[in-house]
Amino acid sequence: MIRKIAITGPESTGKSILAEQLALHYQTAWVPEFAREYLELLGKPYQEKDILHIAQGQLSSEESKISMASGYLFCDTELLVTKIWSEVKYHRCDPWILDAMRSHRYDLYLLCDIDLPWQFDPLREHPDQRQYLYDLYFNELKTRNYPFALVHGTGADRLANAVEIIENFPF
Repeated sequence: MIRKIAITGPESTGKSILAEQLALHYQTAWVPEFAREYLELLGKPYQEKDILHIAQGQLSSEESKISMASGYLFCDTELLVTKIWSEVKYHRCDPWILDAMRSHRYDLYLLCDIDLPWQFDPLREHPDQRQYLYDLYFNELKTRNYPFALVHGTGADRLANAVEIIENFPF
C-alpha cells in the first residue's frame, strides 16, 4: 500500500526541497509542484481560471507518479494550497476544487512552519503575510480534521523532523 503524504503550507517554507529530500530518504517517487511549471510556461500574468488548471494538473501529476512510488508518495503541494491561494487572491474558490477536496485525501499532511527565512522568487506574492497564511493552513487542516503534523527546523534538522513524524505516525 502506498501512503500519500502532502507537503503543504505557505510559500517559501521549503515544501519543494522537503518533498524531494523525503523521496530520496525513502527511495520513492515525489510529485513536484505543478503550479511552478505551469506559471513559468504561461508567459503572462495568471488569471483566476489558471488556478483551476493548476489544481487539475497537480492531481494528474500525482496520478502519473503513484505507480512509481514505493511505500510513500510525497506530494509537493495539494488542493488545499490552490484553495487558499484562490481565496486569498480572488476571495472565492472554484467549486471543482472544493468538490475534489472532499474526495481526494492524503494519509498525512506535513504543514511546513514559517521558521525559514523568506526567499525571493518572482512567483511568490506575500512576503509580509506569512503568519496570516500559516494560520489559514493550520485552521483549515484542523477544521477539516485532516491528519497533520507541523514540520519545523532548518537544514538537516527539518528533514530529520519530518522523518521522525513519518516514522511515528500511526498510519
